[in-house]
Amino acid sequence: MSDSPARHLSLQGASNFRDLGGYPTADGRTTRWRHIFRSNHLGQLTADDIEIVRALGVRSAFDFRGLEERAAGVCVVNEITVHSLPIEPTVVAALRAELARGSLTAPVALDIMRESYRNYVRHNTHSFRTLFGHLLEDRAPLVIHCTAGKDRTGFASALILHALGVPDDVIAEDYLLTNRYYKRDASSASDLPADVLDAIGSVEASYLAAAFEAVGDDYGDLETYLRDGLKLGAAERTALQERYLQA
Repeated sequence: MSDSPARHLSLQGASNFRDLGGYPTADGRTTRWRHIFRSNHLGQLTADDIEIVRALGVRSAFDFRGLEERAAGVCVVNEITVHSLPIEPTVVAALRAELARGSLTAPVALDIMRESYRNYVRHNTHSFRTLFGHLLEDRAPLVIHCTAGKDRTGFASALILHALGVPDDVIAEDYLLTNRYYKRDASSASDLPADVLDAIGSVEASYLAAAFEAVGDDYGDLETYLRDGLKLGAAERTALQERYLQA
């Protein structure tokens, strides 16, 4: 019987609130529980949810949402300091453009999703670099989120786990947990076909793989990306691991 804390926290107003703790690393350590959380946005938390988040001691949120997204769902936990690391959403606009051309299908939607992940690396590395700067300076517990907590947040979480030495297969499992826990907003992009909504309302291994393909194309390999793109040299990696790993 495991005595580990719950990985997924059942909140009424945020369906994808999860702990990145308890994952093994290649050197035999484990990511610390109750230090880094990942979630969908925190603008619809109920009073009970707020008490749960307060009890966790979360004081900082790192928000990848764009300008309009943030305005539509402001964090409702007063004690949390929100740091904006904006990555403007592009997927729905691209899907609607394909719809207007009469060329929107589920395979096209999958391609658009994969391209959005490649663009995290090509155009938004500065936001992920800023996140790691905060991870080295801000005090945990903290939460990383976007709107759904699955794409921008999913890539950020994968980078964190990689930097901490968590194996690829474990990182993939964490990424895919979104498909178990995330509950789509039924009102979101409801003008799009159901199979397209399914493609954008879930995650696939190929999405994350596309981001790492872009890392390979632009930087050669992931270690170089961590060092040159995210500015995590040996000292920073060691500091990150000392902070967020336990023996």
